[in-house]
Amino acid sequence: MFIDLLCEAITMWRVKIAAYCLMPNHYHLMIQTPDANLSRCMRHLNGIYTQRFNRYHHCDGHLFRGRYKSILIEADRYLLELVRYIHRNPLRAGLVDRLDQYLWSSHKGYVSDSKKWSWLYKDLPLSLLSKDKTESKKRYKQFVSMEDSEDINEIYSRKNLPSVIGSDSFMDWVKGKFYREKKHEEIPDSKLLATSLENIKKAVCERYHVDKEDLLLSRRGISNEPRKMVIYLMRMLRGEKLDNIGKEVDMDTYSSVSSVIERMKSQINSDRRLRKWVEEITDQLLMSQEQT
Repeated sequence: MFIDLLCEAITMWRVKIAAYCLMPNHYHLMIQTPDANLSRCMRHLNGIYTQRFNRYHHCDGHLFRGRYKSILIEADRYLLELVRYIHRNPLRAGLVDRLDQYLWSSHKGYVSDSKKWSWLYKDLPLSLLSKDKTESKKRYKQFVSMEDSEDINEIYSRKNLPSVIGSDSFMDWVKGKFYREKKHEEIPDSKLLATSLENIKKAVCERYHVDKEDLLLSRRGISNEPRKMVIYLMRMLRGEKLDNIGKEVDMDTYSSVSSVIERMKSQINSDRRLRKWVEEITDQLLMSQEQT
């Protein structure tokens, strides 16, 4: 029933499913979404499956716990690694002794020439092993017979999975292309896509014509606007924790950092010049990422 729904999703939502593995209490999918419609596709997949499962088993209510977890990956670097990780799930769980014993994954599709697997988007992963189809299947079998890489195991051992995995250049591309649209406090890794702390400091120093050392200056009765600007932007653009901001600008307590942020919000609302500078510095930082 679930696999039938995967095939439906390919037609309905124009997605490409490169690998899957259905486990007793969860599943893994490797999916490409040319139309950027992952949430709609997943809502359909989980929702319809839940309805059919409940009807078949005479149950009611939620079947899946919480929202699905998704990771954007750099294909050239991690595609094959994750195909192997997905297909080796039954081995790691002790469900089978050999991959070909497990019925509910796309592993058999990778080693089969049968037309029943024509819906599976396997040509791209296999082509990374060899352009020759026979040779690519042979190399695939060798590849999945080996243990998962330490890199992949470390990623999936984390309590909180990352939103993006890839090389530094890939991360820079994601930041520049998507951060402006996707920045939101409800996205756990928003600050991963944001500009760096150092870039914020640099941009503020350039705007105010000061050195980075000046951002640490604190004198009673004298306002250090560049310092306050850095504090404000670290919070607004990155969602940085208050104690981390304090460490960056040599401020002792997170309550002091919080006070600066609240005062800046008030001043920005009433001070046209300050508001304009915030907008210009923010635009400069975002544009620099889009050009990376």
